[in-house]
Amino acid sequence: MAAESKTIAIALNNDFINNLDLSPASTVIEQLLRDGAASHEQQLRFDINYDLEPGDPRELSEIPEIRLWFVRLDAKYPWLAFLLDWKAGEFARYAAMLVPHQFSSQDGIQYNPEALEIFLMHKIFILGDWLKQQDIPSLSRLKSMAQMLGYELDDAFFEIF
Repeated sequence: MAAESKTIAIALNNDFINNLDLSPASTVIEQLLRDGAASHEQQLRFDINYDLEPGDPRELSEIPEIRLWFVRLDAKYPWLAFLLDWKAGEFARYAAMLVPHQFSSQDGIQYNPEALEIFLMHKIFILGDWLKQQDIPSLSRLKSMAQMLGYELDDAFFEIF
């Protein structure tokens, strides 16, 4: 019988973010690793409650303190994309925290194309190696991740690494 997929939330607030305190995430992620990462694929999301001044129009991914917290998280868990709830948009939001971009009212998020490509290739290499270490098939997962960011990767690409 297959286990039911459930979403696991990591709650963040101003104190955790402003102090670069990864403990809410580390506590959850380390438990998921002990349980077996494969059984928690695409279950993780972040509930970010960050107080802004009234009238501040910025999106969360435009706030330097929040972005820095995610940069630190990514440095500690560079394979974290595997655990993020892609269907709920967590991977796209995670990418927005790490990749320079602008918002357009008409077109939505507009990533810096070169930065997005570097981010994607970095994640492909990290996740490819990590998934092999975990004995988790990687080809379809990595291709799906690339597609989420608008890239099509040929199977032959994966044969060279």
